[in-house]
Amino acid sequence: MTTERTPVTRTRAQRSEDSRARILDAAVACLIEGGYSGATTLTIQSSAAVSRGRLLHHFPSRDRLLVAAAQHLAVKRVADTEERVRRVVEQDPPADAFQRADRVIELLWESFSEPHFWASIELWTAARVNGEIAEVLRPEERRLGAAIRASMARMFGDELASRPRFKQLRDLLLTSMRGTSMTYTFDPRDPGGDSMLAQWKDLARVLLKA
Repeated sequence: MTTERTPVTRTRAQRSEDSRARILDAAVACLIEGGYSGATTLTIQSSAAVSRGRLLHHFPSRDRLLVAAAQHLAVKRVADTEERVRRVVEQDPPADAFQRADRVIELLWESFSEPHFWASIELWTAARVNGEIAEVLRPEERRLGAAIRASMARMFGDELASRPRFKQLRDLLLTSMRGTSMTYTFDPRDPGGDSMLAQWKDLARVLLKA
Protein backbone atom coordinates (compact mmCIF):
# COMPACT_ATOMS: atom_id res chain seq x y z
CA MET A 1 0.00 0.00 0.00
CA THR A 2 1.44 3.37 -1.00
CA THR A 3 0.93 6.56 0.91
CA GLU A 4 0.34 9.65 -1.15
CA ARG A 5 2.29 12.67 -0.07
CA THR A 6 0.64 16.03 -0.05
CA PRO A 7 2.75 18.39 -2.14
CA VAL A 8 4.29 21.23 -0.20
CA THR A 9 3.04 24.54 -1.53
CA ARG A 10 5.52 27.33 -1.14
CA THR A 11 4.22 30.81 -0.51
CA ARG A 12 5.07 33.73 -2.73
CA ALA A 13 7.16 35.20 0.10
CA GLN A 14 9.17 31.97 0.41
CA ARG A 15 9.80 31.83 -3.33
CA SER A 16 10.82 35.47 -3.31
CA GLU A 17 13.23 34.91 -0.42
CA ASP A 18 14.74 31.89 -2.20
CA SER A 19 15.38 33.86 -5.36
CA ARG A 20 16.86 36.73 -3.34
CA ALA A 21 19.23 34.32 -1.58
CA ARG A 22 20.30 32.81 -4.93
CA ILE A 23 21.00 36.27 -6.30
CA LEU A 24 23.10 37.22 -3.26
CA ASP A 25 25.09 33.97 -3.39
CA ALA A 26 25.67 34.38 -7.13
CA ALA A 27 26.76 38.01 -6.68
CA VAL A 28 29.36 37.04 -4.07
CA ALA A 29 30.70 34.26 -6.30
CA CYS A 30 30.94 36.58 -9.31
CA LEU A 31 32.57 39.30 -7.22
CA ILE A 32 35.25 36.91 -5.98
CA GLU A 33 35.84 35.18 -9.32
CA GLY A 34 35.73 38.18 -11.64
CA GLY A 35 36.30 41.15 -9.37
CA TYR A 36 34.12 44.24 -9.31
CA SER A 37 34.30 44.82 -13.06
CA GLY A 38 33.42 41.19 -13.82
CA ALA A 39 30.42 41.05 -11.51
CA THR A 40 27.94 42.41 -14.03
CA THR A 41 24.20 42.09 -13.62
CA LEU A 42 24.05 39.77 -16.63
CA THR A 43 26.71 37.49 -15.15
CA ILE A 44 24.96 37.44 -11.78
CA GLN A 45 21.57 36.85 -13.39
CA SER A 46 22.91 33.88 -15.34
CA SER A 47 24.67 32.40 -12.32
CA ALA A 48 21.57 32.77 -10.13
CA ALA A 49 19.29 31.37 -12.86
CA VAL A 50 16.70 34.10 -12.42
CA SER A 51 14.96 36.38 -14.86
CA ARG A 52 16.08 39.95 -15.49
CA GLY A 53 12.82 41.16 -13.99
CA ARG A 54 13.33 39.10 -10.83
CA LEU A 55 16.85 40.44 -10.38
CA LEU A 56 15.74 44.05 -10.81
CA HIS A 57 12.77 43.49 -8.52
CA HIS A 58 15.12 42.65 -5.66
CA PHE A 59 18.05 44.90 -6.58
CA PRO A 60 17.41 47.79 -9.01
CA SER A 61 21.04 48.95 -8.61
CA ARG A 62 24.09 46.80 -9.40
CA ASP A 63 26.21 48.52 -6.76
CA ARG A 64 23.54 48.05 -4.09
CA LEU A 65 23.31 44.39 -5.04
CA LEU A 66 27.08 43.87 -4.71
CA VAL A 67 27.24 45.67 -1.38
CA ALA A 68 24.23 43.73 -0.07
CA ALA A 69 25.80 40.45 -1.21
CA ALA A 70 29.15 41.12 0.44
CA GLN A 71 27.50 42.28 3.66
CA HIS A 72 25.13 39.28 3.67
CA LEU A 73 28.07 36.87 3.50
CA ALA A 74 30.15 38.83 6.00
CA VAL A 75 27.40 38.84 8.62
CA LYS A 76 26.98 35.10 8.19
CA ARG A 77 30.72 34.46 8.51
CA VAL A 78 30.98 36.62 11.65
CA ALA A 79 28.20 34.55 13.22
CA ASP A 80 29.86 31.32 12.07
CA THR A 81 33.21 32.35 13.57
CA GLU A 82 31.53 33.15 16.87
CA GLU A 83 29.79 29.77 16.81
CA ARG A 84 33.11 28.01 16.11
CA VAL A 85 34.64 29.71 19.14
CA ARG A 86 31.71 28.61 21.28
CA ARG A 87 32.07 24.98 20.13
CA VAL A 88 35.84 24.91 20.62
CA VAL A 89 35.54 26.33 24.13
CA GLU A 90 32.81 23.86 25.05
CA GLN A 91 34.59 20.80 23.62
CA ASP A 92 38.02 21.63 25.01
CA PRO A 93 37.72 24.22 27.79
CA PRO A 94 40.77 26.52 27.91
CA ALA A 95 42.92 26.46 31.01
CA ASP A 96 42.62 30.20 31.46
CA ALA A 97 41.36 33.37 29.78
CA PHE A 98 44.55 33.82 27.76
CA GLN A 99 44.39 30.34 26.30
CA ARG A 100 40.86 31.25 25.23
CA ALA A 101 42.27 34.42 23.66
CA ASP A 102 44.76 32.32 21.67
CA ARG A 103 41.94 30.23 20.23
CA VAL A 104 39.86 33.27 19.39
CA ILE A 105 42.81 34.87 17.60
CA GLU A 106 43.42 31.69 15.59
CA LEU A 107 39.79 31.44 14.47
CA LEU A 108 39.53 35.16 13.82
CA TRP A 109 42.62 34.99 11.62
CA GLU A 110 41.12 32.08 9.67
CA SER A 111 38.16 34.29 8.79
CA PHE A 112 40.48 36.66 6.91
CA SER A 113 41.14 33.90 4.36
CA GLU A 114 37.46 33.36 3.64
CA PRO A 115 35.44 34.61 0.64
CA HIS A 116 33.65 37.40 2.51
CA PHE A 117 36.95 39.19 3.13
CA TRP A 118 37.97 39.11 -0.53
CA ALA A 119 34.51 40.21 -1.64
CA SER A 120 34.86 43.20 0.68
CA ILE A 121 38.30 44.02 -0.69
CA GLU A 122 36.88 44.16 -4.23
CA LEU A 123 34.26 46.66 -3.10
CA TRP A 124 36.68 48.77 -1.04
CA THR A 125 38.99 49.02 -4.04
CA ALA A 126 36.13 50.00 -6.34
CA ALA A 127 34.92 52.59 -3.82
CA ARG A 128 38.23 54.46 -4.02
CA VAL A 129 37.32 55.81 -7.47
CA ASN A 130 33.56 55.27 -7.47
CA GLY A 131 31.72 57.76 -5.28
CA GLU A 132 28.37 56.04 -5.78
CA ILE A 133 29.51 52.69 -4.43
CA ALA A 134 31.40 54.44 -1.61
CA GLU A 135 28.17 56.16 -0.57
CA VAL A 136 26.30 52.84 -0.53
CA LEU A 137 29.13 50.98 1.19
CA ARG A 138 29.89 53.45 3.97
CA PRO A 139 26.80 52.96 6.20
CA GLU A 140 26.79 49.20 5.60
CA GLU A 141 30.42 48.89 6.67
CA ARG A 142 29.69 50.91 9.79
CA ARG A 143 26.87 48.54 10.71
CA LEU A 144 29.04 45.52 9.98
CA GLY A 145 31.89 46.99 12.01
CA ALA A 146 29.62 47.40 15.02
CA ALA A 147 28.47 43.78 14.68
CA ILE A 148 32.07 42.55 14.46
CA ARG A 149 33.16 44.51 17.53
CA ALA A 150 30.22 43.17 19.56
CA SER A 151 30.96 39.64 18.36
CA MET A 152 34.63 39.89 19.32
CA ALA A 153 33.69 40.94 22.87
CA ARG A 154 31.51 37.84 23.18
CA MET A 155 34.21 35.60 21.72
CA PHE A 156 36.91 36.81 24.11
CA GLY A 157 34.50 36.57 27.02
CA ASP A 158 33.54 38.99 29.77
CA GLU A 159 36.74 38.53 31.76
CA LEU A 160 38.96 39.82 28.94
CA ALA A 161 36.50 42.11 27.17
CA SER A 162 36.01 44.12 30.35
CA ARG A 163 39.71 44.94 30.72
CA PRO A 164 40.75 48.56 30.08
CA ARG A 165 42.82 47.91 26.95
CA PHE A 166 40.56 45.37 25.27
CA LYS A 167 39.23 47.88 22.73
CA GLN A 168 42.79 48.79 21.82
CA LEU A 169 43.62 45.12 21.28
CA ARG A 170 40.45 44.53 19.29
CA ASP A 171 41.13 47.40 16.89
CA LEU A 172 44.81 46.49 16.49
CA LEU A 173 43.92 42.87 15.69
CA LEU A 174 41.36 43.85 13.06
CA THR A 175 43.59 46.37 11.29
CA SER A 176 46.71 44.20 11.47
CA MET A 177 44.94 41.04 10.26
CA ARG A 178 43.36 43.00 7.43
CA GLY A 179 46.70 44.40 6.34
CA THR A 180 48.51 41.08 6.62
CA SER A 181 45.82 39.34 4.59
CA MET A 182 46.29 41.84 1.77
CA THR A 183 49.83 40.55 1.21
CA TYR A 184 48.38 37.15 0.31
CA THR A 185 47.18 38.60 -3.01
CA PHE A 186 50.76 38.48 -4.32
CA ASP A 187 52.39 36.09 -1.84
CA PRO A 188 50.06 33.10 -1.25
CA ARG A 189 51.08 30.91 1.69
CA ASP A 190 49.65 28.91 4.57
CA PRO A 191 47.84 31.35 6.91
CA GLY A 192 48.21 28.89 9.79
CA GLY A 193 51.97 29.26 9.62
CA ASP A 194 52.07 33.04 9.42
CA SER A 195 54.62 34.52 11.82
CA MET A 196 52.16 37.26 12.75
CA LEU A 197 49.95 34.75 14.54
CA ALA A 198 52.40 34.39 17.45
CA GLN A 199 52.82 38.16 17.60
CA TRP A 200 49.05 38.72 17.85
CA LYS A 201 48.82 36.25 20.71
CA ASP A 202 51.70 37.95 22.48
CA LEU A 203 50.07 41.34 21.91
CA ALA A 204 46.90 40.08 23.62
CA ARG A 205 48.86 39.18 26.73
CA VAL A 206 50.78 42.44 26.81
CA LEU A 207 47.69 44.64 26.46
CA LEU A 208 45.24 42.65 28.54
CA LYS A 209 47.57 42.07 31.45
CA ALA A 210 48.33 45.76 31.69
